[in-house]
Parts: sequence; structure tokens; C-alpha cells
Amino acid sequence: MDIDDPIYAEQGGSKGKRLRCFLQKVDDATATRTLQALWEHRAEHLARTGRQDPIQNAEGRFLGLLARLNGQPTNAGEAPPRRAFDWRLLAELRDELVRVESLRAHERGYAFEAFLRRCFDMAGLTAREPFRNTGEQIDGSFLLGEETYLLEAKWHSQPTGVADLHVFHGKLDQKAAWARGLFVSYKGFTTEGLAAFGSGKRLICMDGRDIYDALDRQIPLKAVLERKVRRAAETGRPFIPTRELFD
Repeated sequence: MDIDDPIYAEQGGSKGKRLRCFLQKVDDATATRTLQALWEHRAEHLARTGRQDPIQNAEGRFLGLLARLNGQPTNAGEAPPRRAFDWRLLAELRDELVRVESLRAHERGYAFEAFLRRCFDMAGLTAREPFRNTGEQIDGSFLLGEETYLLEAKWHSQPTGVADLHVFHGKLDQKAAWARGLFVSYKGFTTEGLAAFGSGKRLICMDGRDIYDALDRQIPLKAVLERKVRRAAETGRPFIPTRELFD
């Protein structure tokens, strides 16, 4: 269940306030399952760290709470909580990516951009349509956390070299200092191009194999991008494959 759904942020954005709002909105059976899972996690943490329970009679109070919940009627008619991930849709997107590859050359680029927007929308990244500034084309943008990322999507017959990377990075340099970029090249990037491009840049890179691996292994796109960003910050490398990030 997606605890980051805005409907659970009515009392504030902290984890505790979201959980409290969630428990107030869901039916009693869902609240019971949630609390039981959290209790098991809490008990395992205390056992692993060798700590004594800091709350007197915590288990008894917890079991009393569950008893009250189970004794109340279920709130019929309420909408069930939205799933955090739609595994069926992930499989459909994986198959769609394969179909895009079978299209004619002049159709693939636009179909690939539309496919990426659906991926970003499904991941809750607030994707925006392609837009044109004076003298340049941007393939779209999306939000990752609190950061705005501009998108460059390429479907060439050969891996992308250093020239295209420099061109896109030049576009970023003309934007606000906090703008970042995602360069998606379906055919990947040349080893020489990545080496010549260097490290410590304002963009991360993704190829078609990254996307297919994420969809096939049911790894949410948002999780892939977040890990790419973190590893890029730690290593300076703009491109680290999904299979290396999730070994």
C-alpha cells in the first residue's frame, strides 16, 4: 500500500502522521494487518539489538488494541487503499518495450518517448510532455523527490557517444542551477564516450536494458532512478546498470 499517497498526508508529511492518517482511513481489518506487521518488525528490532522494551506492558496494550479493532464492524463501502505498485502493468510495459523495438525506424522515437512518459506517470514522477525553448528541444521533464529532471531520449541504431552527452549537458548548463538530467539511450553508451564525458556531471544515464531489467524483475522505476542518483553521487559515474545496482 502506497503510504506516500497524498490522501495520507492530511495531518502532515512525517512518517508517523502519515501512518496515523492511514490507520484512520482504512477498514479495521487492514488496520489490524498493518499493526501486526509493524509489531513483528518492532519485536525483531528489539531482539536483534538486545534492547528491553521501553514501554511498560507494551504487548498487552497492543493486543488490547487489536481486540477492540477486531470487535468492531468493518467499515463497508470505503474505497480500498491504492496499491503502491501495479505488477500487471509492469509486465505490460515490459512487453510494450519489446513491441516498440519492432516498429519502423521513423516511428520508434515518438513511440519510445510516449512509452517513457507512461513509465514515469506509473511511477508517480509527474512527467511532462516534450517542450521547446528558443532553439532547442527537450523531450520532457519529471520530478524525482524534490528535484526537477529534464529528459533526453534517444533511439539510435548505435550506442550513444560523447558528443550527444555533451550537447545535453550543455542544455542543462543553460537552465537553473538545480536542474538535473536523465539521458535515456535505448542502445546504451559507448565505453569511450562515457570515459571522455567524465564524472561529476549533472545527469544520470539509462539504457534500454536498464528499463527492461527493471520491468522484468518488477523493480519500480522510481527505485531504479533513486539508486542511480545515489550511486552517481557516491562514485561520480553517470551510468551504472540496473543489474549492478540490484545485484
